[in-house]
Amino acid sequence: MEYNVNIKKLRSDAIIPTYGSQFAAGADLYACLDEPLTIEPGQTILVHTGIALEVPVGYAGLIYARSGLASKKGLAPANKVGVVDADYRGEVMVALHNHSTASATIEPAERIAQLVITPYATAVFHEVDELSDTVRGTGGFGSTGKL
Repeated sequence: MEYNVNIKKLRSDAIIPTYGSQFAAGADLYACLDEPLTIEPGQTILVHTGIALEVPVGYAGLIYARSGLASKKGLAPANKVGVVDADYRGEVMVALHNHSTASATIEPAERIAQLVITPYATAVFHEVDELSDTVRGTGGFGSTGKL
């Protein structure tokens, strides 16, 4: 499936997201920086992409970590998954957090995250007195898969 997503460059040096392979679900987002940016251990910094998106109504842009950046430099989105709503028209920025014990540097035009455009459902919440019974019931964290 393909959908048209309008992109506006907010800076001339911004890079439009690209897919790394034919069947990639996520499009790479690129850092739009004037100079290298160092993120210290435990620090979170908003990294500019220089682009704004027009996500189609009924869809969301989900921003995920790039596995290579996370495993090699310890950098991943601080909020784990960022959400770009269909009515947001501001700059897409990635809050990168350094989970490692060493400083990590992002270079201008480096791939910093990946964007997945996905449909979503809006729930209509109904308050009830009781919920239906299930085998799991109220078993919470770590309660499944036990013998």
